[in-house]
Amino acid sequence: MIEKNAPERLGDFMSRMMSTEVENESADNVNPQHYKKYKLETIDNIQNSMTHEEFIGYLKGNIKKYIDRYRDKGGVEDLKKSRWYLDKLIEVESNETG
Repeated sequence: MIEKNAPERLGDFMSRMMSTEVENESADNVNPQHYKKYKLETIDNIQNSMTHEEFIGYLKGNIKKYIDRYRDKGGVEDLKKSRWYLDKLIEVESNETG
């Protein structure tokens, strides 16, 4: 049985990725379509490549990054991105604690 966070073989991953069609871009700048063009969303692929603690750190780092830079770079769009990562962190931690 394959463990949930077990790394996928590169050949299997590439075959799966190449067999899916690229979707058109949408106006959603927080979670754009190019993050969903494969069968496995980018965030899920990132999560599968990390331990639980590493992924929590990744999410927390992105939350902080977007909050820290919103006034100088992305404005409200960066706050929305930060909220997206916070919502993902809440989802992951809720699933972990039951």
